[in-house]
Amino acid sequence: MENNKLRDEILELVWSLRERGTKSLGALIEGVRDSEASDVIRKMEKSGLVVIRNDEVELTEKGEARSRDLTRRHRLAERLFHDVLEVGMQESEETACEVEHFLSPSVTDSVCSFLGHPPTCPHGKPIPRGQCCSKYRNEVKPLVMQLKEFDVGARGRIVFIAPSENSRLERLASMGIVPGSVIRLKQKRPSFVLEIDETTLAIDGLIAEEIYVKEKR
Repeated sequence: MENNKLRDEILELVWSLRERGTKSLGALIEGVRDSEASDVIRKMEKSGLVVIRNDEVELTEKGEARSRDLTRRHRLAERLFHDVLEVGMQESEETACEVEHFLSPSVTDSVCSFLGHPPTCPHGKPIPRGQCCSKYRNEVKPLVMQLKEFDVGARGRIVFIAPSENSRLERLASMGIVPGSVIRLKQKRPSFVLEIDETTLAIDGLIAEEIYVKEKR
């Protein structure tokens, strides 16, 4: 069981390192920080999960699927614990590391739908898309949703913002539009009008797609 968890940790780290632009075997072993890492990586190569060439680690088709699935589960779990259950960042990370091994594909899709198909984890890393993200599902009512899907007149808390441009975060913050802010949506057309405390603000539809909110009753 412990070796399986270490194997999964390695697969996740391969994905994460690749996002940072490296496939270095040395960086992988250093990142795992486990004395058994080298042995487990060799076993993973024999079982067809990875291929090692010129001190670089490549995922096979089988390894790619498993690595992608683990990364998706982990990052969705982080969103669930941090944004919805309001658990601290470190505890969310630690808990996500444990539960990612036990989420079935259907439960993972349900969590994703429940969260409104978030594009990133709390650290800003992209969450791999699932089938539930590309088709409309009405079995699970999202707890967290894009502001554009919010009902006019509804009151909610901004859970997170996933901007297409980093500079946009600063502009929104200067207007008080930050995670944790409580807003009321006053209108959607011709622009989105929000009420924050006693301030009324207007934003365009593209920005409303990047703001995720949870209804506050």
